[in-house]
Amino acid sequence: MRFGAVARSALTPHPGVRLRGPRNAPDAKPPGIEPGFETAGIRSGDDAAKESAAVERGMSGGQQALQQGVAQRDVREPSAEPEIVFETRGEAGLITLTRPKALNALTLPMVEAMHRQLRAWAGDARVSRIVVRGSGGRAFCAGGDIRQIQALGKAGRHADVMAFWRGEYWLDAAVKSYPKPYIALIEGIVMGGGVGISLHGDVRVAAENYSFAMPETGIGFFPDVGATYALPRLPGYTGRYLALTGARIGAGDALAVGLATHAARAEDFETIIERLAGGGAIARAFDGLDAPGTETGPLVAERTLIDTCFSADTVTEVLARLDAAARDGSAFAGATAATIRTRSPTSLTIALAQMRRGADLSFAEAMLAEYRLCERVMRGHNFYEGVRAVIIDKDNRPAWQPATLDAVDAGAIEAAFGPLDGPEPLFDGSQGPHEASAAAEART
Repeated sequence: MRFGAVARSALTPHPGVRLRGPRNAPDAKPPGIEPGFETAGIRSGDDAAKESAAVERGMSGGQQALQQGVAQRDVREPSAEPEIVFETRGEAGLITLTRPKALNALTLPMVEAMHRQLRAWAGDARVSRIVVRGSGGRAFCAGGDIRQIQALGKAGRHADVMAFWRGEYWLDAAVKSYPKPYIALIEGIVMGGGVGISLHGDVRVAAENYSFAMPETGIGFFPDVGATYALPRLPGYTGRYLALTGARIGAGDALAVGLATHAARAEDFETIIERLAGGGAIARAFDGLDAPGTETGPLVAERTLIDTCFSADTVTEVLARLDAAARDGSAFAGATAATIRTRSPTSLTIALAQMRRGADLSFAEAMLAEYRLCERVMRGHNFYEGVRAVIIDKDNRPAWQPATLDAVDAGAIEAAFGPLDGPEPLFDGSQGPHEASAAAEART
């Protein structure tokens, strides 16, 4: 059943979810939330101090993005505070991620709640557009709970691991196929799962502190949440650069390549929301607002070099071209090559294969490819070793298997894209939390 045909549910919400009825309208019945595994957030302590220390240690920008995007806090009891809040304001369905201390990291209950609410709003004639934002100012959403996923996998709970990824990918597909305008107001960090719930929408508004990255190759994973579809469609070979390096970019570069569609000051986000709530053309919500400075960075300044180096057919050749450019005096090429050499050789090879295939895949096909990859990667060594090295022990010395690009089995990479045994989930917007139990039973 697609979104437009789904009626509003009236089950009891999860404790971590808060629903607010429409302003000046009868209270809406909340959608149902089924409990999933409880998760902790990402990062604790003084983020600015950690970033400063990382710079002092000589950590590359990509490595900083990696630690900021996926480093986790210790697992704790779930908070009584809501993780996500839904509100109807005029014609706008407003979603607010409310885990600012965790940089608004996604948990499975949040993912399922958001999916159910989107279904409800799709069938609600009072709601003509969706707006999603993060709270706290530092992050829109920095991803998912990698530490908890690692713990589940190490405990042999593979079905629970895949339940999270399946739910997250279903939500990404729901955003991509949503029948009403979907607007993401992005303040601060947007990485991993945060990219999945923003990039596939219609409007992506970057605030002055916007910071995008897909740093998964640094923890033995691969760019997911629809990156297989989206990144190959960026200009030139910029998508390959982002996929392999995990580099962080700001609003200027994001606007230049289409990751963001608009720029606005964070202080104007509330004004934009109120204008959207009033109905009318989406574009009018930005009328008369001063846009922040959107200075571009390396993605624009080094575009020629990026296209020259990342158009290579193999990661080994990408590195060879970067090394040659570094010998000719390019500091950017040298730093980029050094960053790539810290990444998992297997993840790098998978990521380049994703970029090569993705341009010819539909969104649903790309998401299914990622789900297949995820099923295989989650049974291997590198993800758990990457999380250990970057997040748990923080020694930044992962022992990748294999340790070199030359030792990566090309046949195994090819096989990882192949069909799974038994029925596979669909990522065309037709499935979601309601189908989770049946899908899980089909996989066992």
